[in-house]
Amino acid sequence: MNKMRFKLSTMIIFYVLLVVLFSLLITDLLITENTSDNIREQLEEKALIVSRTVAESQVVQEKLQNSSEDPAIQDYAMSIQEASDVLFVVIMNMEGIRQSHPNPDLIGKPFMGGDETRVLNGEEYISISEGTLGHSVRAFTPIMADNGEQVGAVSIGISLDALEASLQSSHRNILIGSFIGALVGVIGAYLLARYIKKSLFGLEPVAIARIHEERNRMLHSVREGIIAVDAEAKITLVNKSARNIFKKAGLQDEDPVGLSISEYLPHSMLERVLKTGEAETDEEQVINGSSIIVNRVPLVVHDEVVGAISTFRDKTEVNQLAEQLTGVRLYAESLRAQSHEFKNKLHVLLGLAEMDSFEEVKAYIKRLVDHQIHEADILTNKIKDPVLAGFMLGKLSYAREQNIRLSVKCETVIPASSDESVTHELVTIIGNLIDNAIESLEGRGEKHISLRLSYVDELLEIEVSDTGIGIKEEKQQEIFRKGISTKGTDRGYGLYLVHTSIESLGGSLEIESTVNKGTTCSLIIPYEAEVEEA
Repeated sequence: MNKMRFKLSTMIIFYVLLVVLFSLLITDLLITENTSDNIREQLEEKALIVSRTVAESQVVQEKLQNSSEDPAIQDYAMSIQEASDVLFVVIMNMEGIRQSHPNPDLIGKPFMGGDETRVLNGEEYISISEGTLGHSVRAFTPIMADNGEQVGAVSIGISLDALEASLQSSHRNILIGSFIGALVGVIGAYLLARYIKKSLFGLEPVAIARIHEERNRMLHSVREGIIAVDAEAKITLVNKSARNIFKKAGLQDEDPVGLSISEYLPHSMLERVLKTGEAETDEEQVINGSSIIVNRVPLVVHDEVVGAISTFRDKTEVNQLAEQLTGVRLYAESLRAQSHEFKNKLHVLLGLAEMDSFEEVKAYIKRLVDHQIHEADILTNKIKDPVLAGFMLGKLSYAREQNIRLSVKCETVIPASSDESVTHELVTIIGNLIDNAIESLEGRGEKHISLRLSYVDELLEIEVSDTGIGIKEEKQQEIFRKGISTKGTDRGYGLYLVHTSIESLGGSLEIESTVNKGTTCSLIIPYEAEVEEA
C-alpha cells in the first residue's frame, strides 16, 4: 500500500502555518500574562494614589472626628469617584461602618468583602475581593488625625472588568495579527515553494529522492571510474570502479569525498577544466605507474561552471577490448577479402570448364594452391607470433582485393613477444600504417606497398613504404595529432594511435616523404622475445 505523499508546496505551506500559529500562540500567552500583570499594577497604583488622596483630605479627617454619617463625606467621596473614574470610594469609621458609598442606601452599613480588618489596625495595603459592586482591586489606606490617631479608613475600588476588557482587546489584536501573519505566511510559502520547485526543475521531493538513488546505483554499477568535483575543486563523488582503480594504482583506500582533488589526485587536470570550461577527451594519464584513459568534462549550469567530472578506465582493459575488437575486424576483413578472391577464382574456373579447357583448369588450380601455400609458409616460418602472422595474411588478402601489391619481407625470424600487450600494439601500428598507405594510393597508377621486418639485439625494426601521394613537409609532424587528417572530418585517429602505441613501447619513428612519389615510415621498437621451452 503506497503512503500518501504531499506536494512540496503543500508541505511548505503546512509547516509555515504551523510555525506561524505556534509562534503567535506563544506570543499570545506571553503578551496576555505580561499585559495582565501591567494592567493590574497600574490599577493598584491608581487605587492606592486615590486612597491616599482621600485619606489626607482635611474634610474627611474633621468629619470623621466630629460626627458620623455626615453628608459632606458622601459628597466629597462622590466627587473624587467621578474625577478619578473608579468603581467606588468608601470611607468607613473605626467600626467598619460605611460613611460613603456609590449606593446611598448602603451608607451606615458594615463594609463588605472581609478584607478591611488590617486597615482598621493602621495598615495600608491592596487586595482583590468581591463586594456589593462586583469583583474589584481595592486599595486600603488608614485615615489619621493631625494628632496621629486613626479615625477611620478609606477603600478605593477599581473594577476588574476593565482588566478583562483590556485583555480581550489585546486578544483581538493578536487574532488580527495572527490572521495577517498566517495569510502572509501562506503567500510567502507558496512563492517559496514555486521558487524551490523551479530551481529543482519542477521535481517533487519524492522524484528527487528516486533520481538520486537511481543515479547512485547507476554510477556505482558502471565499470568506468567516475570522479566529480565542485566549483572549489572539492571531491563530491567517487564511484566503486574509481576506488578500485585508485587502489590498484597504490592510492590510499579511504573515502576521498570532501578532499581537494589536488591533494588526492595531484595530476587529475580537473582544476584546469574548471578554469577553462573546455572538455578533454581520450587523454592518457599515469598514476603511480598505472596508465589510464581519461575523459574530463565541465559541469555547466545556467552558463556557469559549477564543477567537473572525469571518467576513466584502466588502459590494460581498454587494450584487451581493443585487441578483441581488432581481432574480430581482422577476421571479418580477411574472410570478406578471401571470399571476394575465391568468387573471382571460381568465375575463372567456371569459364575454363565451359570451354572444356580442363588442362588449363588443372594448371590454374595448381598455381593457386602453390601460391597460397607459399604465402602462408613464408609468413608462418618467419613470424612466430600466430596473431601477428594471421593479421598479415588478412592484410595481404585485403590488399589484393583493393588491387594493391603488398609485399612482406622478413629479413630475420620475428619471434613471439614475451608480452601479449606488445602484440596488440604491433597490430595497431602495422595495421594503421598499411591502411593509411592503402588510402594514399587511391587514384595512383602504380599501387605498391612494401613491409619490411627485422629483429636484431632485442630491437624490432619495421619499415612501411608506399608509392602514394606523399605528405607535405609542414604536415609531417601534425598528422600524429588526434583529429588531424587530410581526408576530411571525423578522421585523424589512426596515426594518432600509431604515435601513442610507439610512445608506450618506448620506440621511435621517422618519416621520409616526397609529394607524388611516396612515403616511408621507419620504426625501431624495443622487443623482448618469448623464451622458448627446451
